[in-house]
Amino acid sequence: MTVHRTPDESFANLPGFTHEPHYRDWEGMRLAHIDVGDGRPVVLLHGEPTWSFLWRKVIDELVPAGNRCIAPDLPGFGRSDKPADDWYTYDHLVASVVDLFEQLDLRDVTLVVHDWGGPVGLRVATTEIADRISRIVVMDSGVFTGTQPMGETWQAFRSFVDATPDLPIGFLVQAGVHEDLADEVVAAYEAPFDSVDAKGGARTLPGLIPQTPDAPGAAEGRAVIAALAADTRPMLLLWAEHDTVLPLDGPGRQMEELLPLKEPLHLIEGAGHFLQEDRGDEIGRVIADWLAS
Repeated sequence: MTVHRTPDESFANLPGFTHEPHYRDWEGMRLAHIDVGDGRPVVLLHGEPTWSFLWRKVIDELVPAGNRCIAPDLPGFGRSDKPADDWYTYDHLVASVVDLFEQLDLRDVTLVVHDWGGPVGLRVATTEIADRISRIVVMDSGVFTGTQPMGETWQAFRSFVDATPDLPIGFLVQAGVHEDLADEVVAAYEAPFDSVDAKGGARTLPGLIPQTPDAPGAAEGRAVIAALAADTRPMLLLWAEHDTVLPLDGPGRQMEELLPLKEPLHLIEGAGHFLQEDRGDEIGRVIADWLAS
């Protein structure tokens, strides 16, 4: 299998993100993750088109509170190798995260998911290796069955991606926050994607969301939803006030109804879809306090 590997020098001088990467081999690829802190393991899964850099502010709150934070870069993102476009499937992405848990022998995990990390992580946490995951935090994400109508902003994003092979990654992240990002932060999101060949994952993931009940991934999504509805593990749901990609009054409230929560959805005010950028410190404290309780 031919893969693209972003040169290490592309990741020099990342603002607020000095953690050294760890690597593992899987299916002919070198996959990256960061692993910082001691204590209870917290696995943080990013989505489209971000990477583990997204979690830096959250990690800076969780680690001092006594948690070990593991944030992988999914295949095709961050420091992980980037296969060609036709590699990407829902099954492959799920299998890559299962491998992370197995190679690191992670147990009693708090799983935190965002964006595409949700469909991947929630499947891992229910129908794949539920016994390794004890608590779940969901942020601006969902599980897709081919029956949910996607909003106008998402449809426009999908059309833009389909028409733009050389995606402007930093521009896409900037468009999904409530407050403007510093230039060096935008550059950090662009760093992994040093060529058109590096952008296969970012190009492909939007098209993996099933649009009909018989599309690939829809049946697996229905199985995840059925498992979540009967789940008894502690769960926390956070949602951004100004998310236009997955709006609060729509996907946010649907997730609130689906998950067996013991407390209502926690609104993150003043935040857009990439709420970790707008309010990462606050999110880290909310999760740390929830774990402590």
